[in-house]
Amino acid sequence: MTLLLVALGAAIGAPLRYLTDRAIQSRHDSAFPWGTMTVNVAGSFALGLLTALPASPALAALLGTGFCGALTTYSTFSYETLRLTQDGHRFYAAANIAASIVAGLGAAALGIILGEALS
Repeated sequence: MTLLLVALGAAIGAPLRYLTDRAIQSRHDSAFPWGTMTVNVAGSFALGLLTALPASPALAALLGTGFCGALTTYSTFSYETLRLTQDGHRFYAAANIAASIVAGLGAAALGIILGEALS
């Protein structure tokens, strides 16, 4: 049953990641991967919130592992950062690393703070 919940969450998170990434990136005329950063920060916030709220193991599998796991993407972050470097956009590559880490951790912390305030 847990596997099915993870798959269901991923079936929602992965298309949402793709659509959000494309919608955001199409609004920026820049090599910087705004779409990937947006889904990673949003997913970090959602997972922080989820971990601070009382949740059953089933809900954690559905939303935490499935949805947030498919919404966020470390592999795309890594690939895009390397591609920026290879294309000569070293400043964007460094900014992507720094901003993604700071914003992702900050978003997760805010999610935890909000979740603790709500519970």
